[in-house]
Amino acid sequence: MISSPLSQFGDRLSQIRQTLPQTVRLIAVTKQISPEMMRIAYEAGIRDFGENRIQEAEDKQEQLRDLTDVTWHLIGHLQSNKAAKALELFSWIHSVDSLKLAQRLNQIAESSSEQPKICKPKIFLQVKLLPDPNKFGWSAAELLTDLPLLDQCIHLDIAGLMSIPPYGLDSSKTQSVFTQTRDLAEEIRQQTRQHNFRHIQMRELSMGMSDDYLLAIQAGATMIRLGRTLFGDRA
Repeated sequence: MISSPLSQFGDRLSQIRQTLPQTVRLIAVTKQISPEMMRIAYEAGIRDFGENRIQEAEDKQEQLRDLTDVTWHLIGHLQSNKAAKALELFSWIHSVDSLKLAQRLNQIAESSSEQPKICKPKIFLQVKLLPDPNKFGWSAAELLTDLPLLDQCIHLDIAGLMSIPPYGLDSSKTQSVFTQTRDLAEEIRQQTRQHNFRHIQMRELSMGMSDDYLLAIQAGATMIRLGRTLFGDRA
């Protein structure tokens, strides 16, 4: 007997959840996943969807507008000229990768403070702790230097750090990237206490994808972003 798509997805989700501590939030990465498949994921219990592109997310949100308890996460690179639309569409932005972008989001949030959804957008600061031409983000030194200016972004909820290791690393080097991200978050907490920063929180770590999420969890990830492991290979 052939199992249904819901049953197949539910089985994969159940196996993954058995490996996750209760403290870890699972973000289903739905890039190139159809709204119909996303409904199946929703029926299986998924409530967090992660999208890479503004237009694709906007189209899907229109088709899934009846799913009122879904939380939408932007996990792809965000250009400054699309910042306003991102704040309309997403509750979480994982990919704030520069001071310029953070300041732009803060400016928009301030001017849109009467709109409850974007009054205090939740963001991650994306870090790039190893050279990688395919990724954006602060180095550790750059981020520490920018902390005073980031603390002036009072209309943002700076929740933590996001990192993506370069492709092709072995497990020990991947683990090292996640551990360095965790240690950098702790260093930022110390700087926050020392300098009395009021608007920078390091309560979350967004790190870990299908091939490395177990390593990320060992290093302290609180959110993981899974696509292929949940949905299979994309066309």
